[in-house]
Amino acid sequence: MYICICNRVTDTEIQQAAADGIRDFATLKAELKVASCCGKCENCARKVLSEAVASEVEVPFGDLVPAMAMGTSA
Repeated sequence: MYICICNRVTDTEIQQAAADGIRDFATLKAELKVASCCGKCENCARKVLSEAVASEVEVPFGDLVPAMAMGTSA
């Protein structure tokens, strides 16, 4: 669905930007030019970005260590 009609930016593009590491609206605006014309889409674009960032689950590799490996019992 189009979020920014002026610059033809879709929700999928915003979600992909979040997946690529964009976490704040200023960076999104600089990259995709969303809300840089009339600005009417800003609230919706912010919401799509926020939801996309929140839906990502980041678990750094190696953070989980079995309790037995640390010498403790579960």
